Amino acid sequence: MKKKSENLKIFCLGDKNNNWGKYLKNKQIDYLKTIGFSGAKGELVPLSDGKGDFYAYAFGMGHKENNSPLIIGLASAKLNSGKYQLKGTIENPALASLGFELGAYVFDEYKKSSKNIELDYSKEVDVNEVKRLAKAAFIARDLINAPPNILGPNGFDEEVQKFAKQNKMQIKVIIGDELLKQNFPMIHAVGRASSQAPRLLDLRWGKNSDPKVTLVGKGVTFDSGGLDIKHASGMMLMKKDMGGAANVLGLAHAIIDAKLKVNLRVLLPIVENAISSNAFRPGDILPSRLGLNVEIGNTDAEGRLILADALALADEESPEIIIDMATLTGAARIALGPDLPPLYCDDDKLVQEMLKAGKYWGDELWHMPLYQP
Repeated sequence: MKKKSENLKIFCLGDKNNNWGKYLKNKQIDYLKTIGFSGAKGELVPLSDGKGDFYAYAFGMGHKENNSPLIIGLASAKLNSGKYQLKGTIENPALASLGFELGAYVFDEYKKSSKNIELDYSKEVDVNEVKRLAKAAFIARDLINAPPNILGPNGFDEEVQKFAKQNKMQIKVIIGDELLKQNFPMIHAVGRASSQAPRLLDLRWGKNSDPKVTLVGKGVTFDSGGLDIKHASGMMLMKKDMGGAANVLGLAHAIIDAKLKVNLRVLLPIVENAISSNAFRPGDILPSRLGLNVEIGNTDAEGRLILADALALADEESPEIIIDMATLTGAARIALGPDLPPLYCDDDKLVQEMLKAGKYWGDELWHMPLYQP
């Protein structure tokens, strides 16, 4: 067994084994070859120091041209509790550290876990930046993983209120029939069938003199499909339909924690798309905040309705940029698969910057057309 004072090392090795000798002894390399370790993405093998002591793991990074260091999360997801160091072929230690932290995430609110993994950061890593981005992701994950009986519109509202207080944000809540009085008719229509009232949460942070940045997130806490009800299999994971709002909150945390000089506004339309005698129907024609009338073809296409009212409000201030996030739609998943989010944007320069950033962070986007036929 390793000494308690030592950290277990994770040797990150590519599938080209000509550089393994920089990090491992010949006996260890021979051992890895004997058991068939190739350095392919995700392989994880324990290593001995030759004296019977277990001191490290070899982890496969695969082709460095094709893989982000974020894949190191595949290692930390499998590891037992302990403290670890990253060694080996790591071109971006900060990104590798972030990947390790993300992979170590455990949601243990309802099923307790004793797993506790720590990373001994290298000196070249900005630890605060890595922890900031990891916490942003964990904020979103915790909310998305919460069950819908706990995180309905009321529960989500409570969590956002806590978030606002912790981050010293101003918050305004428009709830229930007050949405109609303040001209958010589509948010009201989508959420009115639920026993928990629909609402719009409006959060602000920063100086008015700084550039205005507005984030909008789809917050459907559970989507039954409405009167156009989903099949059971399609409804199973619909607690995640507030993922856009959850990700927006995570991004807001990162912005605030980094003390970026922006005038930040966060708009979260929060509803449950339920079924009741007052549910909106296929064939209904709804007014919108923008003044356009919208005919409902399918009540399971509800996310765009609540976003439309929120985006109309966002646009009234003419901010420098509006970013909205949503689990919208299943057709995007069919087109691009589960790992590649679609990006719609009318600013080509911004598109290129976001595509470049996505490639750098190993979190790529795919630019979709906004085509006028």
